[in-house]
Amino acid sequence: MALIRWNPRNLFRRRHTAEPVEALAPLTEIQREMNRLFDMSLRRWGFGFDDNTGWFSPVVDVMEDANNVIVKAELPGLSKDDVQVTLQDNCLILKGEKKHEEERKGRNYYRAESSYGAFHRVIELPSYIDTKKADAQFKNGVLQITLPKTEEARSKLIEIKIH
Repeated sequence: MALIRWNPRNLFRRRHTAEPVEALAPLTEIQREMNRLFDMSLRRWGFGFDDNTGWFSPVVDVMEDANNVIVKAELPGLSKDDVQVTLQDNCLILKGEKKHEEERKGRNYYRAESSYGAFHRVIELPSYIDTKKADAQFKNGVLQITLPKTEEARSKLIEIKIH
C-alpha cells in the first residue's frame, strides 16, 4: 500500500468530479510542494519570521573515511566557548548562540544580512561509532568533530570475486 500525503482538497475532488479541476490537479500539487520548499529554504537562511530577532543555524557537512566519521560545522563569529557539543543515543547535538552585536548610534545600515540567535542541531550518526574516542577541534570558525569507527565496522570490507 502506498502512502499518500493527506490533502483536504482531495475530498472535494472525490465528491465533485469536475474535468478542469482534475486536469489541473498535478500542477496545483507541484505548486504547493514548491511553495513548501521555498518556505523551508527561506527559514533556513533567517527569513520569514515575524520577529526581528533573526535566526542562525550552522551549516554542517558529515563525511566518512575508512576509519572515522567526520562532522564539520561552520560557526563564523563564534568561539569554542559559545558552542556545546554532546553525544546522546547515536546523535551528535550542537548547541550554542550567536549573539547580536550591540547597536551603535550613528550607524545607518544599507543592508543587514547577518543572522543571530540560538541554535540547536541534532545529527543522527551511524551506530558503529566509538563514542568514547570522539575528538573535536575548533579552528578559524570551523568545528571539526572526529568520531572513530568501531573495530567491527572497520573490518566489514568483503571482496567479491567476479566470474
